Amino acid sequence: MPRDYTTFTGADVLITGGLGFIGSALARRLVGLHAKVTLVDSLIPEYGGNVFNIHDIRDLVTVDLTDVRDAGAMAALIQKRQFLFNLAGQTSHLDSMTDPLTDLNINAAAQLQILEACRLHNREVKIVFASTRQVYGRPKYLPVDENHPINPVDVNGINKLAGEWYHLLYNDAYRIRACALRLTNTYGPGMRVKDARQTFLGIWIRHLIEKKPIQIFGNGDQRRDFNFVSDVVDALLFAAVSDNSDGEVFNLGHREHVSLTELAKTLIQINGGGGYELVPFPEDRKTIDIGDYYSDFSKIDKTLGWAPKVKLEQGLKETLDYYRANHGHYWD
Repeated sequence: MPRDYTTFTGADVLITGGLGFIGSALARRLVGLHAKVTLVDSLIPEYGGNVFNIHDIRDLVTVDLTDVRDAGAMAALIQKRQFLFNLAGQTSHLDSMTDPLTDLNINAAAQLQILEACRLHNREVKIVFASTRQVYGRPKYLPVDENHPINPVDVNGINKLAGEWYHLLYNDAYRIRACALRLTNTYGPGMRVKDARQTFLGIWIRHLIEKKPIQIFGNGDQRRDFNFVSDVVDALLFAAVSDNSDGEVFNLGHREHVSLTELAKTLIQINGGGGYELVPFPEDRKTIDIGDYYSDFSKIDKTLGWAPKVKLEQGLKETLDYYRANHGHYWD
């Protein structure tokens, strides 16, 4: 399906979480489309923001070091924007269980404040909200479609669901155009790799480069799907320019789904060496693990014409190459 990206030429775009993994990749694409891009990020060390993520476009974007929990600052930033890509969030499932109020404030309360600012100051903005597959909890059937029961297994899933539904409510009640994408395992250059706070795949890549064994929790049979970051950026842009996305929720996902053991073996092969070991689940992680998960993304395919293009092996190779060259900016 052709896309009229001339919509973004000269458009005033705000990206929350803009120095993070997905936000920075989106910013790079929007700069290429000649948008006027402002990035909002708090650069809290525990989260994903990293100034190096925009080293090649730093002079082409505006950066505002603001926390999305600052209602007054966000209200000022939202005025006159044409697009809001609302990507800021607390993404660690484990952290949400040990510090639930911070997760609540960022993933739910701050989202409501942002939407209130839109209601009061800018009802013409189009919002794309980054939600998560975690809202489904442990799948009752596979692949998981948007009709699957909602049953989060951790505080993060509950709060992200609240943030998502606030967006849909404001779309319906106040005609503030908004939609939500339920992301699965997003990976690629710029992802957090210093620890496992955002994704297990990040620390796997770090360990491979450091010549340490990959640790797989459990028996390694858990199946997952993965989206390369450029495909996720496509989905965000597709959703932003289409009126058919208004008030809707869409799963992202991939036709390829592999077990964690298969994933580790593929990474080791691409890396040209390394190893993995199966280790027992830490008790705090076991209680919130969702087991097998992969998505049915046919709704976004039929509605917006989005489907992933990057194959897993290709994406893993690009990611490994990036961190071999740039690890000093991410964990050294």
